[in-house]
Amino acid sequence: MSTTPSFLTEEMRQQAIGTVSDPRTLEVEKGAIIKFAEAIGDENPVYNDEAAARASQYGGLIAPPTFLRSAVAARPDLPFEVPFDRVLDGGSDWEYFEPVRPGDRITAVSRIEDITERNGRIGLMLIQTIVITYTNQFGQVVATQTNTSIRY
Repeated sequence: MSTTPSFLTEEMRQQAIGTVSDPRTLEVEKGAIIKFAEAIGDENPVYNDEAAARASQYGGLIAPPTFLRSAVAARPDLPFEVPFDRVLDGGSDWEYFEPVRPGDRITAVSRIEDITERNGRIGLMLIQTIVITYTNQFGQVVATQTNTSIRY
């Protein structure tokens, strides 16, 4: 393992933490929900059968939880240049609060929660934690995604 000199200063960390992206809004369409459920092989009738969904606890069609992966959130811009070309998805943790329904307008906003660096086998890596909040047109948070990305 090589040790590369540090890039990130405490001042840079403090400038980055709390930076927020521009909001992006997705209009949820019934057909998109049905096609998404088909694509992931989920045959739960609350995702694709209007009559069955109306008889369910949800009272109508809802989107599978992973549907929000199709809502592309903008990434917050860092307030400094990063000398790394590659980005690796370090994984995501999701929390779900409200169902997503046809006709919903879901707005995604990303916020930099943390940014650190460490040395690994490939050298210096910048590790960024971003929390994406998905809110519907009623101001209800439907889900949050905590995403880790690794730049190297």
